[in-house]
Amino acid sequence: MSYYYSTSPYFLLVAGLLAGLASGLAFDASLRQLVNDWAKNRSTRTLAILKGPQLLIPFLGICGGICFFLGSGLEVFGFQTKIAYAIAIPLTIGTAALVWWQLGRLLVQLERGGSKALDLDSFG
Repeated sequence: MSYYYSTSPYFLLVAGLLAGLASGLAFDASLRQLVNDWAKNRSTRTLAILKGPQLLIPFLGICGGICFFLGSGLEVFGFQTKIAYAIAIPLTIGTAALVWWQLGRLLVQLERGGSKALDLDSFG
């Protein structure tokens, strides 16, 4: 009895990784630009824009790429497609929600205390 393994998990593994990396670069550039604009203006409106579509779209791209990467990675290790994505989707959604929530908390902290509020070296 012979088994046929398609190469699609490997393609999706690489495609998901590349999509996540490309979206991550776009997210980084957008976040840097918006934070620099906020530093010049110190406007609360600029920080409100930070959680808008200019950051949300690249963030969702990261999430999609990561989901495909995780799902196809599990497929490579022998999981069935349905089981692999049944694990990958909730894991991606949960992690994405926590990261987005933490980003919101950091932006509020930045708004209240400026960039010195984010000085992590001062805790030691």
